[in-house]
Amino acid sequence: MVTDNPRGERMPTLEMVAARAGVSRATVSRVVNDSPKVTPEVVQIVNDAIAALNYVPNRAARSLASRRTQVIALVVPESTARLFADPFLASIVQGVALRLSETDYTLNMLIASESRPEKTRRYLMGGNVDGAIVVSHHRGDHSYAHLGQALPIVFGGRPLNDLDDESYFVDVENELGAQRITDYLIASGRKRIATIAGPQDMPPGVDRLAGWRSAMRANALDDSLIEIGDFSPASGAEAMRRLLDRGEPFDGLFAANDQMAAGAYSVIHEAGLTIPGDIAVGGFDDDYYAATSTPGLTTVHQPSSRLGGTMAEVLVKLIEGEEVERVTMMPTELVVRNSI
Repeated sequence: MVTDNPRGERMPTLEMVAARAGVSRATVSRVVNDSPKVTPEVVQIVNDAIAALNYVPNRAARSLASRRTQVIALVVPESTARLFADPFLASIVQGVALRLSETDYTLNMLIASESRPEKTRRYLMGGNVDGAIVVSHHRGDHSYAHLGQALPIVFGGRPLNDLDDESYFVDVENELGAQRITDYLIASGRKRIATIAGPQDMPPGVDRLAGWRSAMRANALDDSLIEIGDFSPASGAEAMRRLLDRGEPFDGLFAANDQMAAGAYSVIHEAGLTIPGDIAVGGFDDDYYAATSTPGLTTVHQPSSRLGGTMAEVLVKLIEGEEVERVTMMPTELVVRNSI
């Protein structure tokens, strides 16, 4: 791409400098931003290309071109009540904030209204931030789908849209973790295992249901006992009531997060059933709900705070022109307590 200056003359671009120097665009960006990660020999080659093309580096043109704000937005497309009640989201925010505290970037958290997503989009595209992290996003919200073409953006979890092959995201092994805990339920002797799945317009909801179903089918077990929740304790309780109202006996339950498992606990106890005697229960997250449930909840641990920190790290690298992997996957771990 070649742009014009105010006098109508053709202006060299970062890509032209990279081509002339025989290096990547990211390497040129590192040189003009004085990164210590480039060897002196490469710095000389890039500077020679800059001089030959009369390219104006970003540090001199920043006020006109990149206009760094040193601000990063954390976008949460959820209600305020949901954000402050959800230990997983709180841990993500903490991880992002701790990582950015080690940099010159300031964190700006945007609780994006579902009714007015364009307001958030306009703010992000208005030169107010250098990049954005989007967490807890839903399939039906396309407000952020194309932002990556104009603004460095990192998703928490793979985005469920047509740009999956272009988006940068950090995720955990949701499907494998769900499969692992379902296998553990089966190994404990449970043969009729229901699930309370998460929202099917969110990546964790989709992937954890797929993991449960994969384990069930691999063991030739019935995979029809499915109810859907929204990751809240109340929805877990409602889904558990629907499962019991079916009148189909089951002896195991995988809830797609610990909050829904906690809601299911209350209904199981109300029904006069025992955990794990009558129904063994597994969850996902390893948060406050898992640690304080009675009996202690066997669950899948995901490193939520480290997840947030990694999102921030990837985004900072993108902003500063460093090469990063498009997909960063983080492992999960089975945590055995007394509910199975």
